[in-house]
Amino acid sequence: MNIYPLIMCGGPGARLWPSSTATRPKPFLDLLGSESLFQKTVLRLAKIPGAQPPVVITGTAHGDVVKRQLAAISQPGIVLAEPDGRDSGPALVAAVAWIAARHPDAVVVAVASDHYIPDDAAFAAAVAAAARAAGQGAIVTFGVAPSEASVAYGYIRPGAPLSAGSAVRRVDAFVEKPDAARARDLIAAGCLWNSGNFMFRADALLAEAELYAPTMFATVAEAVAAGSDRDGLLHLGAIFREAEKISIDFAIMEKTRHAAVLPIGYAWSDLGSWDAVWAASEKDASGNAVTGFAALQSSEGCFIRAEPGTEVVVLGLKNIAVVAREGQVLVSDLSRASGLKPALEVLARARPAPPVQDEARDLALAAERLQNWLWRDALPLWWSFGADHDNGGFHEALNHDLTPTGADRRTRVQARQTFVYAAAGLHGWPGPWRAAMNHGLAYLFERYERPDGLYRAVVSPTGAAVDDSAALYDQAFVLLALATAARADPHQAAMLDQRARRLMDAVRIAFAHDNGGYRAHEGAQAFLLDPIMHLFESALAWRRVDNSPYWSDLADELGTLFLDRLFDHAAGSVREDFDRDWRPAPGLVGRMIRPGHHFEWAWLLRQWSSQAGAQAAAAALMIAGERGVDPTTDLVLDVLLDDFAVHAGSSRLWPQAERVRAALSFSRNPSANSAHLRAAARSASALERYFDTPVAGLWRDTPGADPAGDDPSPASSLYHILGAVTALGEGRDER
Repeated sequence: MNIYPLIMCGGPGARLWPSSTATRPKPFLDLLGSESLFQKTVLRLAKIPGAQPPVVITGTAHGDVVKRQLAAISQPGIVLAEPDGRDSGPALVAAVAWIAARHPDAVVVAVASDHYIPDDAAFAAAVAAAARAAGQGAIVTFGVAPSEASVAYGYIRPGAPLSAGSAVRRVDAFVEKPDAARARDLIAAGCLWNSGNFMFRADALLAEAELYAPTMFATVAEAVAAGSDRDGLLHLGAIFREAEKISIDFAIMEKTRHAAVLPIGYAWSDLGSWDAVWAASEKDASGNAVTGFAALQSSEGCFIRAEPGTEVVVLGLKNIAVVAREGQVLVSDLSRASGLKPALEVLARARPAPPVQDEARDLALAAERLQNWLWRDALPLWWSFGADHDNGGFHEALNHDLTPTGADRRTRVQARQTFVYAAAGLHGWPGPWRAAMNHGLAYLFERYERPDGLYRAVVSPTGAAVDDSAALYDQAFVLLALATAARADPHQAAMLDQRARRLMDAVRIAFAHDNGGYRAHEGAQAFLLDPIMHLFESALAWRRVDNSPYWSDLADELGTLFLDRLFDHAAGSVREDFDRDWRPAPGLVGRMIRPGHHFEWAWLLRQWSSQAGAQAAAAALMIAGERGVDPTTDLVLDVLLDDFAVHAGSSRLWPQAERVRAALSFSRNPSANSAHLRAAARSASALERYFDTPVAGLWRDTPGADPAGDDPSPASSLYHILGAVTALGEGRDER
């Protein structure tokens, strides 16, 4: 019989603090010799006759550690990476589903990665005994003969043998962790410790999961189907984050009629506390177990672990644990070591949190500086010098002497500047926002609107048509400008709504795609992410003005298109170019991703819906976007490939602004998520680097250029800047 080992490798192992932490958990520690507990588990499984290479399920953060530790002992293995820990139920079901898809008749032995079993031969014999019962449909757990009345384990009450002469017995009951008196009674009644290791046929386990935990099963099955192979890891789809967080015992074992138990007599420990590690360790003549650089005098029965960089001296102590690592020290009576968790909770409450407070303070200061710059410098300057007060409209860019570059004028820039001044009015700018907004609206209607309701792409500085074609991107920004103007000036709302509906009706005629969504260009088979994103943004903006089905249905249509067709749930990312079936385009162009667009989509999804799928996708997009931040400069890079390799290492202004806005949307409460707060603070600081110009109120599109050099300020950036600065202002008000 072929045996398929499954190693569950998760959990921080907090009871072995300070050695074991969330970033360096217990399975990967060398607690009992030169090999880690995980490596010992892999080698133990390899000695089972007929064993295949193991499938290891672990968190994404630890996937590379698993690969390195497998390579160090020259053992093969398949590594499944969870995007988020959801307890043993979803983890085990996901791994079994992956195995079953490739080996339908697989018999699986599922074990923890960090248990102590010194007798490999006895373990292999137990697996062989359990395999026979598992092959007949039983879900077998390994029950350990108790050595003491432990309150750290759950218990199993064994029933009758499965068949004549079988060592495997039915399970009469599972018993939660008892108190000491109850534990003694359970042992007297012949109960066993529940080791949390199992053996079963893959199809049998999945059938029980579908029967007793159907919602969890469906979510996990979808995550497995959406998985992808990247960097030597098999990443489960992002929807895995939505799976119910539940243990395998609660999800299946306590409900199934096929639960069985194999009593085992070999030595076993889950090494759940330092006294358990001491019991399993080699000791000197005085009963001391010592690791690292330590000196003991007149001491016995002690456990000492001095990790690299620490030194420990113990004088005249008995039955004491001392563990020292990187400025953290545990000193405990060995008999009390299992009670570490409450003490850590006390420590966590007592620990000051200056980094979060400092970041909140830095963010508040940056918000004040940037709002002052925007209100006092940028908005007045771009109305005074960035608007063409003779011919109408707005200039494309300004030189550092405040002269316009004279470039032809794109629809998107006119619409963006109109939006900016309307939004400035909504956010309380005391300047002439209404005059600037109406200036932009009049120019759009007069120079860009075509007879069919669409807006042409480009006109000259004198207002003559240069490119009469229509692009979806431009229509989206006109819709956004109209929506924001309607909110800012309710007296014009009815007229603007009428124009917007006429435009959107024309968009459906000219751009609607028979396979869902919209083409990027009039009459062309181009399918791009960016125009869909901004059309979604405009639909959400109109939904705030008029929550009628006309606009809310459009928002739902585009949000659903993104989640169902554009978003890569397995990678947590989204490409830029697609084919007509909304699959990534072939070749290099189809592999490109922009971190800045990940931040924009994350922000938009959080505005759109509170449904779990949208919020999970938003969280995944934030993670993917952060992978595009250069750790040496703290700047968002422009373009990556689908494997997150850098394709274009430049860092334009707009992604920095979008990172600020998206991070703030995840961290309105400064204490809620320090990682997002930190990202917002750092990106706000990075954004200010682009404003190093001879005249306050201008900016550079790329950082680090010569301040006196020729680097005109593009007007289009003001749309992104205003979004970031107003978000900072809102966050400062809340704080």
